[in-house]
Amino acid sequence: MKSHIPGFPRIGAGRELKKALESFWKGEISERKLHETASEIKAENWRIQKESGLTHVAVNDFSLYDHVLDTALMFGFIPERFKRITDPLDLYFAMARGSATKDIRPLSMKKWFNTNYHYLVPEISSLSAVGLNPAKPVLEAKEAFRSGFNPKPVILGPITFLSLCEADGCSPWDFTEDLTAAYIKLIESLSPYCEWIEIDEPLLASDMSKDAWLNFIPVHRKIKDSTDVRLMIASTCGDAGDNTELAFETGYDAFHTDLTKTDTFTHITNHMPDHMLISAGIVDGRNIWKTDCRKAYTNLEQIASVIGREKIIVSSGSSLLHVPVDLTYETDLQADVKNKMAFAVQKCSEIAELTKAFEEECVSQLPEADYHHPKSAPVIYDESFLSRNSSRKKRKEIQTRTLNLPVMPTTTIGSFPQTKEIREQRTRFKNGKLSSDSYEAFIRKQIESVISLQEELGLDILVHGEPERNDMVEYFAEYLDGFAFTKNGWVQSYGSRCVKPPIIHGDVSRPSPITVKWFKYAQSLTAKHVKGMLTGPVTILQWSFSREDIPYADVCAQIAFAIREEVQDLEKNGCRIIQIDEAAFREGLPLKKADQEDYLKTAVKCFRIASSGISDMTQLHTHMCYSEFNSIMEHIDAMDADVISIEASRGGMKLLEVFKKYQYQGDIGPGVYDIHSPRVPSSEEIHKLIRQALEYISPDQLWINPDCGLKTRNNEEAVPSLKNMAKAASVIRAETTKDSVAG
Repeated sequence: MKSHIPGFPRIGAGRELKKALESFWKGEISERKLHETASEIKAENWRIQKESGLTHVAVNDFSLYDHVLDTALMFGFIPERFKRITDPLDLYFAMARGSATKDIRPLSMKKWFNTNYHYLVPEISSLSAVGLNPAKPVLEAKEAFRSGFNPKPVILGPITFLSLCEADGCSPWDFTEDLTAAYIKLIESLSPYCEWIEIDEPLLASDMSKDAWLNFIPVHRKIKDSTDVRLMIASTCGDAGDNTELAFETGYDAFHTDLTKTDTFTHITNHMPDHMLISAGIVDGRNIWKTDCRKAYTNLEQIASVIGREKIIVSSGSSLLHVPVDLTYETDLQADVKNKMAFAVQKCSEIAELTKAFEEECVSQLPEADYHHPKSAPVIYDESFLSRNSSRKKRKEIQTRTLNLPVMPTTTIGSFPQTKEIREQRTRFKNGKLSSDSYEAFIRKQIESVISLQEELGLDILVHGEPERNDMVEYFAEYLDGFAFTKNGWVQSYGSRCVKPPIIHGDVSRPSPITVKWFKYAQSLTAKHVKGMLTGPVTILQWSFSREDIPYADVCAQIAFAIREEVQDLEKNGCRIIQIDEAAFREGLPLKKADQEDYLKTAVKCFRIASSGISDMTQLHTHMCYSEFNSIMEHIDAMDADVISIEASRGGMKLLEVFKKYQYQGDIGPGVYDIHSPRVPSSEEIHKLIRQALEYISPDQLWINPDCGLKTRNNEEAVPSLKNMAKAASVIRAETTKDSVAG
């Protein structure tokens, strides 16, 4: 092997997978047509890799929904509640999305390490048993092999897989022996069609648990000793650092590591076994800037000077899943930005070009770097920009008097369904087929409808529904200086959900107000409070492709000051409840604990810059998605929000244990129903979840809301769900009042 990648985007250059999935779920296309689309995408991905000049093509990196779900099903980890579903594809999508017809909740969802990709959390219980159905990876390897490609299957490793599992009544590590045996059989099934197999252990880039650390070498040695096929152990979510020694001890034939964020390589050259090759992840698979190929060449030379040129394989640091497919489709992108960029197709070519130059020892055939961004102005501020006027306790006393809210207020997270009509009208407006006046009249009618609906449902705090917004990050970025935008730069977030990250290429600033007009209009329609809805600086930065020529903290501070101006303008125009969403606060956390404190200090500081310039009577909310808070509660607290809303329903409110242990003093809105599933939860189900939440949170701290925004749902799902939420809240309030009187 000379060159490869750990994976290619699954969605297709024109989001063919998304379209096929959603058509299949609606009953518009057959299962056969769905699989045909999948086969076409895979074949095109292999063609791109081979024609770019890569030695091997990645197989089994494709998934109809999620590769962790694929792995769970391959090894037979099917929770009991799904076992009455007999059709394999129905079972697959029920585990991913839940089943409305059978009233089955889906697997939980979490962020994939430090990325914006979401994976489905496997469930293991004392009833689980390891099996093996290798059909998917084997069929893909066989198909690629027979089509003239050189396949390299990519398999999620056993230690990472078990570490990701949620266990009930047992330990995931109880299954280590049986799972290891299943991996050995899987590799045996794949070996006739490939000379290399990649076993991904992204856990290597993190602080591993004691169980993971103790099992790592024994498990992988058993796997390696069982086969003659060449195996690569891969750290694909960052540099393995101190865990490199674990990879060396596996006995594998190659070690892949992400080297895109380091300039020192002694940890991979010292003590490396003589038989092992290094797959140098030298091209960034997580950002869209061109590789400085001459610098990358120098780094390869530095490694080669210790271990020899013949032991180096060239690769991207991670799977290219995290970048768009092909830059050539961006015909309207400004040239000075586009010329600095590379998407997945272009990154494959960069790897091949680097490999050729390295083989021929000819650095002169590589392009010289010319990827400079505009010079930045320094961000200067003092402590006065970081604090509210009074303590959270004092602010709550003031807000209780002025806002006049009931106990356990009901609200939503912000967005309402983006209907087909809304999307069509926005497209017509952007294409010049609808006048500005006509488009604004349409948006006003949508806001009127959403406000009327919420009043009819009896919600306490209203939102305007965000019909004018295409995306919670892209919308704000379009009104800020320093950003560029693609038309087809889509990246998979989960399943059929794709996002189009903006590109930060210059200094960020806010030329004019962004949300004030629509807030004022919504507030004019109701006597109830309407929340001002903003996206926070950390989330805007995390969900954009950012420049890398200045520190992360400086870019984040620039965005924070832009949002601060918007917050202050909302307050000046009568907004008394402002929500600054920081859905990505936790996902930006570095995987190694030693690196986390600096990030957390920056994230908290930038949130406080954005949020602290308002009076005590204005209530500050924030929202976070799929977050595990245990280790960072003091930093969540330090954000100093008055109310925090979080995803909690899929986990049955277990996430709230940390708020009780920490004795968090702010208000909390744990999501009481899952918006990522098409299921409509009953009022009884929501009532039960609220009751569970009250085991951790006092009634005077509890808010009642969905897990997240409703943008991805349709009205037929969202409206009855909200109706059931409001009904459950009414019942809970009556019960709480009765309990209080009885007490």
